[in-house]
Amino acid sequence: MVFLILHMRTIQKHRHGFSLVELSIVLVILGLLTGGILGGQSLIRAAELRSVGTQFAQYRTAVYTFRDKYFALPGDMQNATAFWQSAGGNGGNAACMSAQTTAQATCNGTGDGLVTGLPDDAWAERFLAWKHLANAGLVEGSYLGRTNGAVNSYEAVAGTNVPTARVGSGFFDIAYNFASPTLFHAQSSTNRNAVNMYGTQGLLNGTLTPEEAWNVDTKLDDGLPYRGMLYTMLFSFINCPVSDAADATYNLQLRTKNCTMFYAF
Repeated sequence: MVFLILHMRTIQKHRHGFSLVELSIVLVILGLLTGGILGGQSLIRAAELRSVGTQFAQYRTAVYTFRDKYFALPGDMQNATAFWQSAGGNGGNAACMSAQTTAQATCNGTGDGLVTGLPDDAWAERFLAWKHLANAGLVEGSYLGRTNGAVNSYEAVAGTNVPTARVGSGFFDIAYNFASPTLFHAQSSTNRNAVNMYGTQGLLNGTLTPEEAWNVDTKLDDGLPYRGMLYTMLFSFINCPVSDAADATYNLQLRTKNCTMFYAF
């Protein structure tokens, strides 16, 4: 017994650390774990990008279906209260907008074919659009139908008054995009209604890298930032494309998530 105890102490005395073989095994295991984590993250991101394309197509189809059924665009529909009751006011002013909750009662748009605003609430129809679509059963969820802030302000909260994008921390918006020399290339965005995807920080923040935006654009449209139905903002504004030229391409070497996207209808 005494011999065994002395032998064990001798072994413990001479083992000061891991052997090279043991260290190699540990390093291999760590490498496999790291590779698995990184590979898993890539798969998750790829799934998110596929879902972005699915959401764009889903919301665009919902708008067309709504127009075919009600002969108006969601948000711009001037007789919405005839179908879903008035939330308040005169049914089509800022007082009505302020009275809205997540219940079906809603407000009317102007009926001018542009998803913009009411005379006393410049952003109104962009929020009404999601409420009208939800009331019609064409999108999931329930929405406030108004800004989350003061009347005549644009305060979007994903999941509350606009849908959440399934990538990053973005959200979707429906709006009439005016041709602007500082925001959009005239060739791609001359006065068109569109489904838009922004980042959580606001209307000028993106959720996709240029490569990811190119991926979505290629699957849904033509893969070019200023042409076709799917487009982005000008290079001079957020640097998603390589330049402001009409035939510019996406800035594929840039890794910043700075691309916003707009799908015209």
